[in-house]
Amino acid sequence: MVTTDSNQSTAVMLILLGFSEYPQLKVPLFLLFFAVYAVAVLGNVGMIVIIKISPKLQSPMYFFLKHLSFVDLCYSTIVIPKLLENLVIEDRSISIGCCVTQFSFGMTSVMTEMALLAVMAYDCFVAICYPLLYTVYVSPKWCVLLVTVAYSWGIINSIVLIYSLLILSYCETKIIDNFACEYSTLLSATCSDKHFSEIILYITANFNVLSTVIIILTSYIFIFVTIFKMHSSSGRYKALSTCASHLTAVTIFYGPMFFLYCIPNIQNSSLVVKVGTVFYTVVIPMLNPLIYSLRNNDVKETFWKLMYFK
Repeated sequence: MVTTDSNQSTAVMLILLGFSEYPQLKVPLFLLFFAVYAVAVLGNVGMIVIIKISPKLQSPMYFFLKHLSFVDLCYSTIVIPKLLENLVIEDRSISIGCCVTQFSFGMTSVMTEMALLAVMAYDCFVAICYPLLYTVYVSPKWCVLLVTVAYSWGIINSIVLIYSLLILSYCETKIIDNFACEYSTLLSATCSDKHFSEIILYITANFNVLSTVIIILTSYIFIFVTIFKMHSSSGRYKALSTCASHLTAVTIFYGPMFFLYCIPNIQNSSLVVKVGTVFYTVVIPMLNPLIYSLRNNDVKETFWKLMYFK
Protein backbone atom coordinates (compact mmCIF):
# COMPACT_ATOMS: atom_id res chain seq x y z
CA MET A 1 0.00 0.00 0.00
CA VAL A 2 1.22 3.47 -0.81
CA THR A 3 1.35 5.68 2.28
CA THR A 4 0.70 9.40 2.30
CA ASP A 5 2.98 11.72 4.18
CA SER A 6 0.77 13.86 6.44
CA ASN A 7 3.10 16.87 6.43
CA GLN A 8 3.24 16.85 2.65
CA SER A 9 -0.48 16.25 2.26
CA THR A 10 -1.45 19.25 4.36
CA ALA A 11 0.87 21.46 2.31
CA VAL A 12 -0.28 20.21 -1.10
CA MET A 13 -2.81 22.49 -2.74
CA LEU A 14 -4.78 22.30 -5.95
CA ILE A 15 -5.55 25.45 -7.91
CA LEU A 16 -8.90 25.21 -9.68
CA LEU A 17 -8.74 27.56 -12.65
CA GLY A 18 -12.46 27.35 -13.32
CA PHE A 19 -13.37 30.08 -15.79
CA SER A 20 -10.47 32.39 -14.92
CA GLU A 21 -9.33 32.46 -18.56
CA TYR A 22 -12.48 34.52 -19.29
CA PRO A 23 -12.09 37.47 -16.87
CA GLN A 24 -14.57 39.58 -18.84
CA LEU A 25 -17.26 36.98 -18.10
CA LYS A 26 -16.78 36.83 -14.33
CA VAL A 27 -19.81 38.92 -13.43
CA PRO A 28 -22.19 37.42 -16.03
CA LEU A 29 -21.12 33.89 -15.07
CA PHE A 30 -21.51 34.63 -11.37
CA LEU A 31 -25.02 35.98 -11.89
CA LEU A 32 -25.92 33.08 -14.16
CA PHE A 33 -24.70 30.36 -11.79
CA PHE A 34 -26.19 32.13 -8.77
CA ALA A 35 -29.57 32.24 -10.53
CA VAL A 36 -29.28 28.56 -11.48
CA TYR A 37 -28.38 27.65 -7.89
CA ALA A 38 -31.29 29.68 -6.51
CA VAL A 39 -33.71 27.96 -8.89
CA ALA A 40 -32.23 24.54 -8.01
CA VAL A 41 -32.56 25.15 -4.26
CA LEU A 42 -36.06 26.61 -4.47
CA GLY A 43 -37.23 23.97 -6.93
CA ASN A 44 -35.91 20.96 -5.01
CA VAL A 45 -36.85 22.24 -1.56
CA GLY A 46 -40.26 23.22 -2.93
CA MET A 47 -40.73 19.75 -4.45
CA ILE A 48 -39.84 18.08 -1.13
CA VAL A 49 -42.26 20.33 0.81
CA ILE A 50 -45.09 19.92 -1.71
CA ILE A 51 -44.79 16.13 -1.71
CA LYS A 52 -44.62 16.00 2.08
CA ILE A 53 -47.74 18.10 2.75
CA SER A 54 -50.01 17.07 -0.13
CA PRO A 55 -52.30 14.06 0.46
CA LYS A 56 -52.50 13.55 -3.32
CA LEU A 57 -48.74 13.06 -3.60
CA GLN A 58 -48.22 10.08 -1.32
CA SER A 59 -47.76 7.40 -4.00
CA PRO A 60 -44.44 5.53 -4.44
CA MET A 61 -43.54 7.64 -7.48
CA TYR A 62 -43.56 10.83 -5.40
CA PHE A 63 -41.74 9.08 -2.56
CA PHE A 64 -38.88 8.34 -4.96
CA LEU A 65 -39.11 11.83 -6.47
CA LYS A 66 -38.77 13.39 -3.01
CA HIS A 67 -35.48 11.58 -2.51
CA LEU A 68 -34.32 12.47 -6.03
CA SER A 69 -34.93 16.13 -5.19
CA PHE A 70 -32.97 15.74 -1.95
CA VAL A 71 -30.00 14.22 -3.80
CA ASP A 72 -30.09 16.99 -6.43
CA LEU A 73 -30.20 19.60 -3.68
CA CYS A 74 -27.15 18.05 -2.02
CA TYR A 75 -25.26 17.79 -5.29
CA SER A 76 -25.82 21.39 -6.32
CA THR A 77 -24.86 22.60 -2.83
CA ILE A 78 -21.62 20.59 -2.98
CA VAL A 79 -20.49 22.09 -6.29
CA ILE A 80 -21.99 25.53 -6.96
CA PRO A 81 -20.96 27.53 -3.83
CA LYS A 82 -17.29 26.72 -4.50
CA LEU A 83 -17.76 27.64 -8.16
CA LEU A 84 -19.27 30.99 -7.15
CA GLU A 85 -16.44 31.61 -4.70
CA ASN A 86 -13.80 30.98 -7.36
CA LEU A 87 -15.48 33.53 -9.64
CA VAL A 88 -15.13 36.38 -7.12
CA ILE A 89 -11.79 35.70 -5.38
CA GLU A 90 -8.26 35.53 -6.73
CA ASP A 91 -7.12 32.65 -4.49
CA ARG A 92 -8.64 29.58 -6.14
CA SER A 93 -6.60 27.06 -4.19
CA ILE A 94 -8.12 24.13 -2.34
CA SER A 95 -6.38 21.60 -0.12
CA ILE A 96 -6.22 17.93 -1.02
CA GLY A 97 -8.36 17.13 2.03
CA CYS A 98 -11.11 19.57 1.04
CA CYS A 99 -10.97 18.38 -2.55
CA VAL A 100 -11.33 14.74 -1.49
CA THR A 101 -14.25 15.70 0.77
CA GLN A 102 -16.03 17.54 -2.04
CA PHE A 103 -15.46 14.62 -4.37
CA SER A 104 -16.72 12.07 -1.84
CA PHE A 105 -20.02 13.86 -1.26
CA GLY A 106 -20.40 14.56 -4.97
CA MET A 107 -19.72 10.95 -5.91
CA THR A 108 -22.19 9.71 -3.29
CA SER A 109 -24.85 11.99 -4.78
CA VAL A 110 -24.13 10.89 -8.37
CA MET A 111 -24.16 7.16 -7.60
CA THR A 112 -27.29 7.52 -5.48
CA GLU A 113 -29.05 9.43 -8.25
CA MET A 114 -28.15 6.74 -10.78
CA ALA A 115 -29.61 4.10 -8.47
CA LEU A 116 -32.75 6.19 -7.85
CA LEU A 117 -33.33 6.65 -11.59
CA ALA A 118 -33.14 2.87 -12.00
CA VAL A 119 -35.57 2.40 -9.10
CA MET A 120 -37.98 4.92 -10.65
CA ALA A 121 -37.77 3.04 -13.97
CA TYR A 122 -38.84 -0.10 -12.09
CA ASP A 123 -41.70 1.88 -10.55
CA CYS A 124 -42.89 3.00 -14.01
CA PHE A 125 -42.57 -0.57 -15.29
CA VAL A 126 -44.78 -2.00 -12.55
CA ALA A 127 -47.31 0.87 -12.79
CA ILE A 128 -47.83 0.36 -16.55
CA CYS A 129 -47.22 -3.37 -17.05
CA TYR A 130 -48.75 -4.71 -13.81
CA PRO A 131 -51.16 -2.02 -12.53
CA LEU A 132 -53.31 -4.49 -10.57
CA LEU A 133 -50.25 -5.71 -8.63
CA TYR A 134 -48.73 -2.25 -8.15
CA THR A 135 -49.50 -2.03 -4.42
CA VAL A 136 -47.91 -5.46 -3.93
CA TYR A 137 -44.72 -4.99 -5.95
CA VAL A 138 -44.22 -1.37 -4.84
CA SER A 139 -45.44 -1.49 -1.26
CA PRO A 140 -44.36 1.15 1.32
CA LYS A 141 -41.87 -1.28 2.90
CA TRP A 142 -40.48 -2.14 -0.53
CA CYS A 143 -40.12 1.58 -1.33
CA VAL A 144 -38.14 2.21 1.86
CA LEU A 145 -35.92 -0.78 1.11
CA LEU A 146 -35.23 0.39 -2.46
CA VAL A 147 -34.34 3.92 -1.34
CA THR A 148 -32.13 2.55 1.45
CA VAL A 149 -30.31 0.38 -1.09
CA ALA A 150 -29.86 3.40 -3.39
CA TYR A 151 -28.25 5.52 -0.64
CA SER A 152 -26.17 2.61 0.61
CA TRP A 153 -24.97 1.87 -2.91
CA GLY A 154 -23.93 5.49 -3.39
CA ILE A 155 -22.01 5.51 -0.09
CA ILE A 156 -20.28 2.18 -0.78
CA ASN A 157 -19.11 3.27 -4.22
CA SER A 158 -17.87 6.56 -2.83
CA ILE A 159 -15.90 4.76 -0.10
CA VAL A 160 -14.27 2.46 -2.67
CA LEU A 161 -13.18 5.38 -4.84
CA ILE A 162 -12.01 7.45 -1.87
CA TYR A 163 -9.92 4.51 -0.68
CA SER A 164 -8.29 4.27 -4.11
CA LEU A 165 -7.32 7.96 -3.77
CA LEU A 166 -6.16 7.94 -0.16
CA ILE A 167 -3.60 5.19 -0.78
CA LEU A 168 -1.77 7.57 -3.12
CA SER A 169 0.87 10.14 -2.20
CA TYR A 170 0.42 13.84 -3.03
CA CYS A 171 3.60 15.87 -3.10
CA GLU A 172 3.23 19.03 -5.18
CA THR A 173 0.79 21.79 -6.02
CA LYS A 174 -1.09 21.31 -9.27
CA ILE A 175 -3.02 23.72 -11.49
CA ILE A 176 -6.32 22.12 -12.56
CA ASP A 177 -8.28 23.41 -15.54
CA ASN A 178 -11.67 22.75 -13.97
CA PHE A 179 -13.99 24.23 -11.34
CA ALA A 180 -14.82 21.10 -9.31
CA CYS A 181 -12.91 18.26 -7.68
CA GLU A 182 -13.27 15.18 -9.85
CA TYR A 183 -11.46 11.87 -9.76
CA SER A 184 -9.17 12.90 -12.62
CA THR A 185 -8.42 16.15 -10.76
CA LEU A 186 -7.12 14.28 -7.74
CA LEU A 187 -5.27 11.69 -9.82
CA SER A 188 -3.40 14.43 -11.65
CA ALA A 189 -2.04 15.71 -8.33
CA THR A 190 -0.50 12.42 -7.23
CA CYS A 191 3.20 11.63 -7.49
CA SER A 192 2.81 7.87 -7.04
CA ASP A 193 1.75 5.06 -9.35
CA LYS A 194 -1.95 5.55 -10.11
CA HIS A 195 -2.52 2.45 -12.24
CA PHE A 196 -4.45 0.62 -9.49
CA SER A 197 -6.67 3.66 -8.85
CA GLU A 198 -7.43 4.02 -12.56
CA ILE A 199 -8.48 0.36 -12.71
CA ILE A 200 -10.78 0.85 -9.70
CA LEU A 201 -12.37 3.89 -11.37
CA TYR A 202 -12.81 2.04 -14.67
CA ILE A 203 -14.49 -0.95 -13.03
CA THR A 204 -16.68 1.10 -10.69
CA ALA A 205 -17.83 3.62 -13.30
CA ASN A 206 -18.56 1.07 -16.01
CA PHE A 207 -20.34 -1.32 -13.68
CA ASN A 208 -22.62 1.41 -12.30
CA VAL A 209 -23.42 2.93 -15.67
CA LEU A 210 -24.03 -0.40 -17.41
CA SER A 211 -26.08 -1.92 -14.59
CA THR A 212 -28.39 1.09 -14.20
CA VAL A 213 -28.73 1.59 -17.97
CA ILE A 214 -29.63 -2.09 -18.41
CA ILE A 215 -32.32 -1.83 -15.71
CA ILE A 216 -33.72 1.34 -17.26
CA LEU A 217 -33.64 0.06 -20.85
CA THR A 218 -35.18 -3.30 -19.90
CA SER A 219 -37.96 -1.55 -17.98
CA TYR A 220 -38.75 0.73 -20.92
CA ILE A 221 -38.69 -2.10 -23.46
CA PHE A 222 -41.46 -3.82 -21.49
CA ILE A 223 -43.24 -0.49 -20.99
CA PHE A 224 -43.30 0.34 -24.72
CA VAL A 225 -44.38 -3.20 -25.63
CA THR A 226 -47.26 -2.91 -23.17
CA ILE A 227 -48.23 0.53 -24.48
CA PHE A 228 -48.25 -0.61 -28.12
CA LYS A 229 -50.58 -3.46 -27.16
CA MET A 230 -53.15 -1.02 -25.75
CA HIS A 231 -56.20 -0.50 -27.95
CA SER A 232 -57.30 2.78 -26.37
CA SER A 233 -55.52 5.94 -27.48
CA SER A 234 -56.40 7.59 -24.17
CA GLY A 235 -54.82 4.65 -22.35
CA ARG A 236 -51.66 5.00 -24.41
CA TYR A 237 -51.50 8.73 -23.72
CA LYS A 238 -51.99 8.20 -19.98
CA ALA A 239 -49.30 5.50 -19.90
CA LEU A 240 -46.84 7.67 -21.83
CA SER A 241 -47.57 10.62 -19.53
CA THR A 242 -46.79 8.42 -16.53
CA CYS A 243 -43.19 7.82 -17.63
CA ALA A 244 -42.50 10.89 -19.80
CA SER A 245 -40.98 12.96 -16.99
CA HIS A 246 -38.75 10.13 -15.83
CA LEU A 247 -37.62 9.39 -19.39
CA THR A 248 -36.72 13.05 -19.85
CA ALA A 249 -34.76 13.08 -16.56
CA VAL A 250 -32.87 9.94 -17.59
CA THR A 251 -31.99 11.46 -20.97
CA ILE A 252 -30.55 14.68 -19.54
CA PHE A 253 -28.68 12.74 -16.83
CA TYR A 254 -26.99 10.15 -19.03
CA GLY A 255 -26.67 12.36 -22.13
CA PRO A 256 -23.72 14.48 -20.92
CA MET A 257 -22.07 11.39 -19.47
CA PHE A 258 -22.04 9.54 -22.80
CA PHE A 259 -21.08 12.74 -24.60
CA LEU A 260 -18.06 13.31 -22.36
CA TYR A 261 -16.80 9.77 -22.03
CA CYS A 262 -17.99 7.79 -25.05
CA ILE A 263 -17.04 10.09 -27.93
CA PRO A 264 -13.38 9.57 -28.92
CA ASN A 265 -10.99 12.46 -28.18
CA ILE A 266 -13.77 14.68 -26.84
CA GLN A 267 -11.87 15.14 -23.57
CA ASN A 268 -8.98 16.74 -25.44
CA SER A 269 -11.00 19.96 -25.44
CA SER A 270 -10.93 21.41 -21.92
CA LEU A 271 -13.70 23.87 -22.82
CA VAL A 272 -16.02 21.10 -24.02
CA VAL A 273 -15.36 19.07 -20.87
CA LYS A 274 -15.90 22.15 -18.70
CA VAL A 275 -19.20 23.02 -20.37
CA GLY A 276 -20.29 19.38 -20.14
CA THR A 277 -19.40 19.32 -16.45
CA VAL A 278 -21.37 22.52 -15.87
CA PHE A 279 -24.42 20.95 -17.47
CA TYR A 280 -23.93 17.72 -15.55
CA THR A 281 -23.32 19.23 -12.09
CA VAL A 282 -25.15 22.56 -12.23
CA VAL A 283 -28.00 22.48 -14.75
CA ILE A 284 -29.44 19.00 -14.11
CA PRO A 285 -30.22 19.64 -10.40
CA MET A 286 -32.16 22.69 -11.55
CA LEU A 287 -34.01 20.92 -14.38
CA ASN A 288 -35.31 17.86 -12.51
CA PRO A 289 -37.88 19.67 -10.31
CA LEU A 290 -39.03 21.66 -13.36
CA ILE A 291 -39.43 18.49 -15.44
CA TYR A 292 -41.50 16.75 -12.78
CA SER A 293 -43.64 19.79 -11.91
CA LEU A 294 -44.51 21.33 -15.27
CA ARG A 295 -46.20 18.15 -16.58
CA ASN A 296 -47.87 17.22 -13.29
CA ASN A 297 -51.26 18.71 -12.50
CA ASP A 298 -51.27 17.51 -8.88
CA VAL A 299 -47.92 19.18 -8.18
CA LYS A 300 -49.01 22.41 -9.87
CA GLU A 301 -52.33 22.40 -8.01
CA THR A 302 -50.60 21.98 -4.64
CA PHE A 303 -48.07 24.69 -5.54
CA TRP A 304 -50.75 27.26 -6.34
CA LYS A 305 -52.63 26.38 -3.16
CA LEU A 306 -49.47 27.12 -1.19
CA MET A 307 -48.91 30.38 -3.07
CA TYR A 308 -52.41 31.66 -2.28
CA PHE A 309 -52.70 30.09 1.17
CA LYS A 310 -54.10 32.50 3.69
